[in-house]
Amino acid sequence: MRNASSSVSELNDGIIRNMSIAALFSDFVGKINALDFHRTADLLVTTGEDDSVRLYDIANGKLLKTTHHKKHGADRICFSHHPSSVICSSTRNLDSGAESLRYLSMYDNRCLRYFKGHTERVVSLCTSPVDDSFMSGSLDHSVRIWDLRVNACQGILRLRGRPTVAYDQQGLVFAVSMEGGAIKLFDSRSYDKGPFDTFLVGGDMAEVWDIKFSNDGKSMLLTTKSNNIYVLDAYNGEKRCGFSVDASPNTTIEATFTPDGQYVVSGSGDGTLNAWSIPARSKVASWDSNIGVASCLKWAPRRVMFAAASKGVLTFWIPKGTNSAVASFDYSKEKF
Repeated sequence: MRNASSSVSELNDGIIRNMSIAALFSDFVGKINALDFHRTADLLVTTGEDDSVRLYDIANGKLLKTTHHKKHGADRICFSHHPSSVICSSTRNLDSGAESLRYLSMYDNRCLRYFKGHTERVVSLCTSPVDDSFMSGSLDHSVRIWDLRVNACQGILRLRGRPTVAYDQQGLVFAVSMEGGAIKLFDSRSYDKGPFDTFLVGGDMAEVWDIKFSNDGKSMLLTTKSNNIYVLDAYNGEKRCGFSVDASPNTTIEATFTPDGQYVVSGSGDGTLNAWSIPARSKVASWDSNIGVASCLKWAPRRVMFAAASKGVLTFWIPKGTNSAVASFDYSKEKF
């Protein structure tokens, strides 16, 4: 795999336009359900309809390990702080009180802890960037707050609609989407007191299917069921910009910030990947994804690289013609 030499602090329109496929993995059976990058290690994890969990070395473009989970299935997934452990949601027997979430060790293929509570599929999952807390949103109309160190649920939020959850990058605030496109913000330390703010995207009542915070915590990225993408001011909810992509009736798309928070990349129903400049509010690039409609898409936290996945195919994208080592970038020192 070619490696990217530019620092993610130096992204510009030219680098974005120059992104191309550097590695392709096509040995999945069925759809890839979810993917996640580790915050500090050069690792990516995926889940698939074939009940697999796969771990990749993103610096060298290599598959490191595959485990299969026939009993519970594998749906949503995210890394814990440790690079060899992940949290994975189940796809089977949820209505009978089965373990809806598992804390897995990729090192020795062992389940470290089960988490029971959800009675329907988990559709959103995220870990706190600062401690062992994590959140799950389910089609049973609940959001549950957990601690990796104990089995018992630490808190429950009951709500209407399909919930989506996200922590900000400082772990101080989390966002929850609700019916009618509403976004409620909670203080992570006192969520039991209720939301301290509510945002609405004017004119769009579609369900929000995904929420992401920018690294500097100043912006929120929303992707809706109607394939509209919005960037909001995270402090006051004001819409900074909005973009639309072609409909994908049978596939939900995902959008992602670049680590500097200046660009948005997303899939589309026409099988393309698209990139927009947030300051310019305009499209800067469009590529043939080569994988159909990309249902999973994330930019690596410290790399000039993103991963896109669809039915049976995972791709790694970096700028064309780059041959030196992948550059890292310490965002704790960046001045936004």
